[in-house]
Amino acid sequence: MNFFIVDDTANIRGMLSNIIEEEELGTIVGEAADGAEVDAQTLNKMEVDILIIDLLMPIRDGIETVRAIAPYFQGKIIMISQIESKDMISEAYSIGVEHYITKPINRLEVVSVLKKVSDYRLLEKSLHTIQHSLSILTKSTTKNRKLESQQPTKQPSFTSTAKKILFELGMVGKSGEKDLLDLLEQMHQWEMQGNYEIPNLHVLYELTAKKHLDVSATQQELRKECKAVEQRVRRAIQQVLEHLASLGLTDYANPTFEYYSSKLFDYTQVRMKMHELEGKNTATPSRINIKKFLQALHMEIKFKVDMFTEMMDVSK
Repeated sequence: MNFFIVDDTANIRGMLSNIIEEEELGTIVGEAADGAEVDAQTLNKMEVDILIIDLLMPIRDGIETVRAIAPYFQGKIIMISQIESKDMISEAYSIGVEHYITKPINRLEVVSVLKKVSDYRLLEKSLHTIQHSLSILTKSTTKNRKLESQQPTKQPSFTSTAKKILFELGMVGKSGEKDLLDLLEQMHQWEMQGNYEIPNLHVLYELTAKKHLDVSATQQELRKECKAVEQRVRRAIQQVLEHLASLGLTDYANPTFEYYSSKLFDYTQVRMKMHELEGKNTATPSRINIKKFLQALHMEIKFKVDMFTEMMDVSK
């Protein structure tokens, strides 16, 4: 995600930049101290996905700026302000603001809102890509369409489906994503060889670690890499839990939260993480069952692949 921040207070701009960078939410591609310095053409040229803009500024305020750029700006807009007037907030939403954050800045609120808006933006970009692809298809000649219809539909691979699900779980580009994929692929290969009992975790870690090392690696190097794989996977699963919990805090009816939270984690773990993000929980969280998580995720990937295969069979 590309972010652009507009606020007349340098400290606020710095605080928001730090949150975005520390939480790995995206890249700051630009800043401005007043709405007068911002225009839609420049923002679009910089491929800004999310504009964070203050309400009160000396030359051109946030409302006036949003009203000027909203019809042409291709990204999402988040407004921040100390003013909590319902009329002002309603006006902000009516002219194109996606979310309204009140000052003083609350880190948890900012992270939750930015993740939610980022998810919407990613979905929107995906839909645009699909629409563009469909528009290209509709321009094909009848002959080409007939030839394409005679070609067998390509079944999604286990790996591509796994990547899509990890994307839904907020793991794209995060540390540990590759390790999770490697473990899941090892489980899939193990099952394809006729082994229906998933091996112990240390076996999966060793198989994955060997993919990262040269054949000449020593046993000490292998043990060290196994431990590193385990640590990265633990952190990755914690990131998935935090992502789902933040979605639930923002919108308890969020489809991703509703579908995956109960499948991948125990209810109490999800609730404890939600309370932790709200600052209400100080208890030590229970240890996550990594094998159970991997088994549930593996089954979900297989289910998605099988479901697509059945749909293709019915359509023939």
